[in-house]
Amino acid sequence: MIRARALLPLLLLSACGLKPLYSAGGSGPVGSVLSQVEVAPIEGKSGWLVSNALRDRLGAAGTGAARYRLQIKLDDQIAGFGVRRDDAVSRERRTLRARYQLVDLGDNSVVVDATAGSDAGIDVVQSEYATIAAENSALERLAEIVADKIVARVALYGGRRTTP
Repeated sequence: MIRARALLPLLLLSACGLKPLYSAGGSGPVGSVLSQVEVAPIEGKSGWLVSNALRDRLGAAGTGAARYRLQIKLDDQIAGFGVRRDDAVSRERRTLRARYQLVDLGDNSVVVDATAGSDAGIDVVQSEYATIAAENSALERLAEIVADKIVARVALYGGRRTTP
């Protein structure tokens, strides 16, 4: 009886027409699109972090001829917003936003044009070293989150694209 209750949500999901994005694994339309994406160089430290995270997630990219190029422009900002009595900042917010385009290299058409972003709160403490370390850790986490969002959007395009 317990096992039947656990399977009921899965049966209802299949009845509503939903299908897994990566249903055929690497050989399906999503895996095919992701394996054919090259990441254009991105400026700065945040660009280096995002491009490495993207290459990790795209996996087999770069092993064959690329059909798509991912072009990304980043906006990385830190803003103080908490203020103590002595007018010193006590809290910061680091924001990483990406404007990206997936370009089909066959005809140079833009097939995906979107944005992704995330932000993180940082405590400003007495130690300047600790604050800088927290800012760097926040940037590393934000780069991973933004890369996840970009890959999810490109995968969605791959799932919706008709197979040539």
